[in-house]
Amino acid sequence: MVPPRVLVIEDDPDVSALLARHFRELGCPVTVASSGEQGLDLAFADPPDIAVIDVMLPGIDGREVIRRLRADERTQSCHLVVSSVLDPEDLLDLADALLAKPFRQSSVARLLESYRSSVSQEE
Repeated sequence: MVPPRVLVIEDDPDVSALLARHFRELGCPVTVASSGEQGLDLAFADPPDIAVIDVMLPGIDGREVIRRLRADERTQSCHLVVSSVLDPEDLLDLADALLAKPFRQSSVARLLESYRSSVSQEE
């Protein structure tokens, strides 16, 4: 199976670097955006397979990024993952999965396995 292409939308450079490193170590190509606006531009230009989106972004926040990605036909099939320190129960209705902060590589690996399982069931 071809590794999924991942877009990380995260305004904290340390968090985005760590998350990108985890995905790369698991074989995934990663693009990083530091704002909601930049993330939307990148996603619409070259839709990723997985987008990991921080909820609390400056400007366009993560909830609005997710709403716009869901509404656009180019990104409707993208697997959207919320990354947050907020209570997960408040975020489950937003996206396909949750990656709670702080995260470990094992959390990212579980996320990828869940994505691969959902994709293989769709085929």
